[in-house]
Amino acid sequence: MISAGSEAATYPGGRPAQPRGGPTVLRMMLGGRLRRLRESRNISRDEAGRAIRASNSKICRLELGRIPFKQQDLAELLTLYGVTDSTERETMQALARQAGVPGWWHQYNDLLPSWFGPYVGLEEAASTIRTFEAQFVHDLLQTEEYARAVFRVRHRRASMYDIDRRVSLRLRRQRLLDHPDGPRLWSVVDEAALRRPVGGRAVQRGQIERLIEVAARPDVTLQVLPFQAGGHAAAGGSFSILRFAEPDLSDVVYLEQLSGALYLDKQEDVDDYTVVMSELSVQAEPAGNTESLLHAILREL
Repeated sequence: MISAGSEAATYPGGRPAQPRGGPTVLRMMLGGRLRRLRESRNISRDEAGRAIRASNSKICRLELGRIPFKQQDLAELLTLYGVTDSTERETMQALARQAGVPGWWHQYNDLLPSWFGPYVGLEEAASTIRTFEAQFVHDLLQTEEYARAVFRVRHRRASMYDIDRRVSLRLRRQRLLDHPDGPRLWSVVDEAALRRPVGGRAVQRGQIERLIEVAARPDVTLQVLPFQAGGHAAAGGSFSILRFAEPDLSDVVYLEQLSGALYLDKQEDVDDYTVVMSELSVQAEPAGNTESLLHAILREL
């Protein structure tokens, strides 16, 4: 459950800065700021909801950054919370306007489930992405052919046009790793995912060759969790932990399911998954062994 917040970053003169991750992170920043204002006044979500003719659940969604703010609602909440300084009010209203501008992934909204769009924004904003992959290679490391094969498995009834657009979105997301200020990716992948012939042997060979290339990048750490490691701490499946450049945004754990996703940011949840990730990194082969392990798998394909 996302509930990250921070003071609005600003340029000189009070204009909100645009962090990486665009509207998703801006909504999180604004929602977190409003939550802290509400709590400082000992105002309940029910009371805040009544002030803008809305429900408790809408206030919750606003504070979690899941929905955009209407200017009138924001103005009324700021008044309720005792924010009277005109400069501060305008800064937050400008932030809300920026947060309402669709991200580049908006063009794929007809394909994206409602629960996945926020992840793309969080991914864009992350400074570090740590992930454990149990079934497939991580999205940001997939070849075009491998990604196409994955989508054919997951969306068997989709048209070729829709599959092509899904692949296009995935490849567009991968450009993030080429940005000068892009995130550092640390991925632990189960050996089973590397040996599973997704799309056939030729596609799998191409994917392993791609991993050999990216494993040499300074901004990518790739580890293989071998069969011989036996049982491991991530028995529940794949997950990701995202950390952000903005110091006041809390880490988020992302868990994707068949028909939904969980976004966890409570400190105890993040700590639990961070411990699991650390244990997986110890159980996995050292990153220095990854290239030789991939070459060995490649020889067997």
